[in-house]
Amino acid sequence: MADTTDTPAVGADTGGKQPKSVRVVLLALMIAMMLAMLDNMIIGTAMPTIVGELGGLEHLSWVVTAYTLATAASTPLWGKLGDMYGRKGTFLSSIVIFLIGSALSGMAQNMGELIGFRAVQGLGAGGLMVGVMAIIGDLIPPRERGKYQGMMAGVMALAMIGGPLVGGTITDNWGWRWAFYINLPLGVVALVAVSAVLHLPKKRSEARIDYLGAALLTVGITAIVLVTTWGGTEYAWSSARIMELIGIGVAALVGFAFWQTKAAEPVVPLHIFRSRNFTLMSVIGFITGFVMFGATLFLPLYQQSVQGASATNSGLLLLPMLGAMLVTSMVAGRVTTNTGRYKVFPILGSVLMTVGLYLLSTMDTGTSRVTSGVFMAVVGFGMGCLMQITMLVAQNSVEMKDMGVASSSTTLFRTLGSSFGVAIMGALFNNRVQDVMSERAGALGSKVTEQSAQLDAKSLEKLPVLAREAYQHAVSAGTHSAFLLGAVVAVFALAAAVFVKEVPLKGAGPKAKDEPDAPAAQPPVAETV
Repeated sequence: MADTTDTPAVGADTGGKQPKSVRVVLLALMIAMMLAMLDNMIIGTAMPTIVGELGGLEHLSWVVTAYTLATAASTPLWGKLGDMYGRKGTFLSSIVIFLIGSALSGMAQNMGELIGFRAVQGLGAGGLMVGVMAIIGDLIPPRERGKYQGMMAGVMALAMIGGPLVGGTITDNWGWRWAFYINLPLGVVALVAVSAVLHLPKKRSEARIDYLGAALLTVGITAIVLVTTWGGTEYAWSSARIMELIGIGVAALVGFAFWQTKAAEPVVPLHIFRSRNFTLMSVIGFITGFVMFGATLFLPLYQQSVQGASATNSGLLLLPMLGAMLVTSMVAGRVTTNTGRYKVFPILGSVLMTVGLYLLSTMDTGTSRVTSGVFMAVVGFGMGCLMQITMLVAQNSVEMKDMGVASSSTTLFRTLGSSFGVAIMGALFNNRVQDVMSERAGALGSKVTEQSAQLDAKSLEKLPVLAREAYQHAVSAGTHSAFLLGAVVAVFALAAAVFVKEVPLKGAGPKAKDEPDAPAAQPPVAETV
């Protein structure tokens, strides 16, 4: 290590006040986080226009898949590189790669180029999320970190609500290429602010990068994401291609786990999983991702198809859930900072999430928007208790030298959870929709959903009345099955939350009665099982 940090940790020697330099850095970090989360939301609404100009409809899904694959595969590597060579340089590199990918995507002349450039963009995006979490972990002690949960939850809610609106506005007025170019000015602001204000200790590692471990992990994650993306859509779940990918994925991950016990500087040091809390937070994060992204996929579909809501403002349909998540996350963060206690939130959050998903599974063709909004709010309250607490507890459960891999591993589990959630809940939804359509509309119903069980508003308007009513019942039945599965899966999060051990958070803030005195800068020591 070289110099000491010029950006003091909040509460370390400032009496709990937030230094101006930290505020500027936090603003830049939130912009970077917004870039990573907003991108797919914006691109989704621009896709029809992109296909109209570039063609390549058969490769449409790869525009999203390439980005997702690159993000998931690179996430653990960015975390490890930050631990080995310093957080600042690694984070700046990820911003630059993301901006290069954005600029190239905006200049793409055909679908092949766009897919390749989206992969470059995803490679940078993997470092953005991990870098934000790890730098906050470096700057702000765990006890104070809760105060910033609301800020991060707010960015997430803003991206999910505003993404489709911004994407539609940009595409209609400036053209689809500006859906990518809009990242450039925001990214430059983040780049300049982080370069000028963030000063973290420089690191030089003598160890070599674990290339074999990185390759095995990349192959394993790629295979998993492709299985969850292609299964039931491009290929049947029982097809040879899906079986091959499952075999490759399992073999690569088993080989990766074995190699990590031998590598001098492993990509994901397995000793971090000796911490009971870290392992439990990984499980809860996976389940939260499973539930959240499944819910954000099917709720707008239900409201548009069954309740007749407009697709134009699809992001606003999620407002009850995202608003509840934002408010609860802020409250949970404040309570955690003031008391140093956090175990109640994973338990309460899991209970609310389970109950909310069960309530969503009871929706049918007669459910009002007010009722569905209340059900969505219950799920949002649950997720608000879980979203940032999982990262906070995971980071508090490892030593400072492993902050990067802890942040990246937690992010990766949530990403993989979202992939599994969309795939499994989607397969269940599609099968149920097709069955009900066949039962209610016979051959016409089967023909309607032959290509896809998810119809857009224009396709729905063209259907005969009988087929349209059958489809509304089918979507209700499909969402019932999907959300009921989500409720069952959420029970496992509750089981994991019960076994969380409440280790006092280090740092500034009012002490709990039985919390021992400890220097603010002292890194948390991982408790073992």
